[in-house]
Amino acid sequence: MIEKVHQLISKEEIALKVKEVATQINNDYKGKDVVFVGVLKGVFMFMSDLLKEINSTRVTTDFIGLSSYKGGTKSTGEVEITADLKDSIEGKHVIVLEDIVDTGLTLSFLLKNFEKRKPASVAICTLLEKPSNIEKYVKIDYKCFVIPDKFVLGYGLDYDERYRNLPYIGVMEFIEE
Repeated sequence: MIEKVHQLISKEEIALKVKEVATQINNDYKGKDVVFVGVLKGVFMFMSDLLKEINSTRVTTDFIGLSSYKGGTKSTGEVEITADLKDSIEGKHVIVLEDIVDTGLTLSFLLKNFEKRKPASVAICTLLEKPSNIEKYVKIDYKCFVIPDKFVLGYGLDYDERYRNLPYIGVMEFIEE
């Protein structure tokens, strides 16, 4: 089987949307201390680009590793923490940065976990939302793109740990040889 990638969202479109979302966050959190929590691994490019545009708030960062894919193209529905936060979020404003909201199961799990940690507030910011796959509704406060039910990669998202380096969002196609 041959893997082929077609561009879905260009790097230029991504850059424009990231700036637009950063402007919204700058307006909403002006003067507040905010902890941006990136959900590893796929969020690293989005998080880096977004944080470069945040200028009206005092920023700290942390990361959490969550897994529900186990190397496949569909969520298993079982979420596990693979790397926990380094610092406490108690009493802090938290913005969770996610690469893609697919089923909603991962974020639902994370929000329940964060409730126990008693943050002042939690907002969700995602690069991509795939509403056709939602199994568990989670309120998304900031989003860049709504996409169709296609397996996407690039700009941090992967297929079996590959293709994260692509500067755009692509769609994977499998072709029989």
